[in-house]
Amino acid sequence: MQFLFGSAVRWRGSMSTMWILAKVLLLAMVLDNAASQKPEDGPYRGKYIGKFNSYHHQASGDVYAVDEYTFLLTGFNYDGNGVDTFFWSGASNRPGPQGFIVPDEYGKTNILERYFNKDFTIRLPDNKKITEVKWLAVYDLNSQNNFADVYIPEDFEPPVPQKAGSLTAIAGGPMVSSDTIDILDSKTIRITDFTYDGKAGTQAEVHFWVGVGPSPSSKGSKVPDEMGYLDPIRAYDRETITLELPGDMTIFDIDWFSVYDVEARRDYGSILISDDLNVPPSLVRVTPHTESLPNCRQLHKDYRVSWEVFGPQITIQLAGNVKQDEYLSFGLSGSEQRSQMLGADVAVAFIDGHRGYAVDYNITSLAPCVQVLGQNKGVCRDDVVGGLDSYQLHTFSRENDINTITFRRMLISSDSGDKEFLLDRPMYVVWAMGRLDSNNEPTYHDVYPKRNVQIHFNTSEPVNDCFSFTSREANLKDVWERQQIFDRSVRSFTATLGPAGGKRGYQGITGHVSNGLAWYINGFLVPELWLRRGLTYSFLVRGGNNPHSPEFYHPLVITDEPHGGFDRLSDARQSEIRVLAGVEFTRRGRPKPIAAGPLCLARHPEGQDRRLDDNFATFKKFNRTLKWSCDSGDPAVLEITPNTSWPDVVYYNSFTHANMGWKIHIVDSYSQSARNRGERHMSFNNSMRLLLTATGLVNSCIIDPQNGWSIKPTCCLPTIAHIDTSVGFNQIARMAIVSVRETSTTASIQHGNHVDRILNRYTIMYL
Repeated sequence: MQFLFGSAVRWRGSMSTMWILAKVLLLAMVLDNAASQKPEDGPYRGKYIGKFNSYHHQASGDVYAVDEYTFLLTGFNYDGNGVDTFFWSGASNRPGPQGFIVPDEYGKTNILERYFNKDFTIRLPDNKKITEVKWLAVYDLNSQNNFADVYIPEDFEPPVPQKAGSLTAIAGGPMVSSDTIDILDSKTIRITDFTYDGKAGTQAEVHFWVGVGPSPSSKGSKVPDEMGYLDPIRAYDRETITLELPGDMTIFDIDWFSVYDVEARRDYGSILISDDLNVPPSLVRVTPHTESLPNCRQLHKDYRVSWEVFGPQITIQLAGNVKQDEYLSFGLSGSEQRSQMLGADVAVAFIDGHRGYAVDYNITSLAPCVQVLGQNKGVCRDDVVGGLDSYQLHTFSRENDINTITFRRMLISSDSGDKEFLLDRPMYVVWAMGRLDSNNEPTYHDVYPKRNVQIHFNTSEPVNDCFSFTSREANLKDVWERQQIFDRSVRSFTATLGPAGGKRGYQGITGHVSNGLAWYINGFLVPELWLRRGLTYSFLVRGGNNPHSPEFYHPLVITDEPHGGFDRLSDARQSEIRVLAGVEFTRRGRPKPIAAGPLCLARHPEGQDRRLDDNFATFKKFNRTLKWSCDSGDPAVLEITPNTSWPDVVYYNSFTHANMGWKIHIVDSYSQSARNRGERHMSFNNSMRLLLTATGLVNSCIIDPQNGWSIKPTCCLPTIAHIDTSVGFNQIARMAIVSVRETSTTASIQHGNHVDRILNRYTIMYL
């Protein structure tokens, strides 16, 4: 450019000729930059277009193409002093009045404000493609002044997902096949119609495997499966799965992808990855995490354990990408031959506000801790079952959504209930991640291994296979349909037990954490019941009548409290709850259940992985896979007659365990309007939950979101300009507003100049 400007002083030709020459030289520079841009030059951002040519108001920065429709601006600056300034694009030869506004990083067409060294993306409107425009500018419509511009090279090819062949079985190996493999972006691989029959042998260690070199070899790295696990992969039958390369690895770091047996060092099916793939950059956030202990084992893409043995002590550090109400657990298996939760000795680590915890637990049954014949059984704290809390908390922190908790224990504990950490051989271990209940007790885990996990705690050389944590915007699946039994002719209900159905089942329907089991009423998963005052109803209960079983003893109770587990509560808490049916009180004032019938239980069929429950699109499809087994004997009968003293909403639940049931609506008549009010209430709640979840304020600003919405008047909902439009905020907001108008609500919602703008203060109260 120095040569260009220096020569212009001596140029004798016309100004138009000078302009053409300048554009030719500028285009040559842009093309040279685009061609020379390599992923190894820095973090991959997409295909480089060029730098903004800066003319006024300090507008500057670099521009990349992220995909066919989206620009990435990096290091962008603008002083904000323009009068009517926008991002502006068009198909004319150079920026001018003929063009259109490109919405800003929030999807808004507001006048641009000040930017200082900011990175963000902007998307062309109306599905216009980058190949359909010739330039992007910072342009002032009032003065028709161009503050900065960058030109799209001729024949520019923006990044798009690329095809990469398909997998085929290798002779002598298990069945492996797929349809087209797509490289969606720099970290994401989608395999269509993937099949692996799982018949590689009992000693096989088959993984998704990547590496460098001319062909697959043992010198490679594991790729977590579609759920983030690093265990040997399961069997697949024509499934479409999406894999994410681990840590900060990108597609440019590998030469091949394989289904590989690490133990036998055999490739069962692979593809080669082309160099310099023109794919979009990944939107995955990579968070480096440095462990402070010498040994590290990656258990899951979101979970790692580090350790160090020093003298008679072992120091353990757990780090996991978890939510604030979730825990990390790790410990020694209950069996010396395999990884087994039953009988395990584990630490449950979590952070509650400004305090960290590492609590010693003993697992005597796969159920929450309950009293059986005067003794606590289940997942119980050691100090509750007569032992000692042997773990000493050392440090804890929460940064970038990653909990890191370090604690110590003696290798040989003084508590006879604790297992010894052996140093002369590998030991089987167990681990899990899940949610805490309201008492900070662990509930049924969501993430856990299905295969054996062994760790040698006393290696001669440090071991470390850990990689950086990654996270992306959660793609929430729809909750299963919420069933309602609203039929005046139904006076009898059959209550049985079955799986809670993961995050789309009980958790999604009720918003409560689950202990793994839930009530099935007349075959439906926790339906809402509608009962009329003055009529008598019968519940035929088959929840288990063996009080010696901590897992399968579930008398039915009806109370005015939504969680249940009445027997586990303190005397003070029990006194605050109104028990409407299912419990008698002895002369000493102790509660005694009266509706415990023989067990009738739905289970997953053998070989079905309950971690895949969320893959079922509907409860009906999920329910068809379950296998029922029922003990002989007549069910317990619980008769109720709701009267005027009953609240409008009560709850059926288990006497022994929390969070297994749901709502009963008590009405004065079966008029259609009663149900319509309930359905409108439900529609309003669902819409508002979506709206407020999109803003990230569902926890901080909502009071009792399950039974009605009350939004604290002091809470400010950010304008749409502060919300990632990828969540479909505009559509959600409109849906919520429609729901507000159609229900008995008072609302104060104002609109700005744009149809899709919602101002940041409002108060909504469901009446």
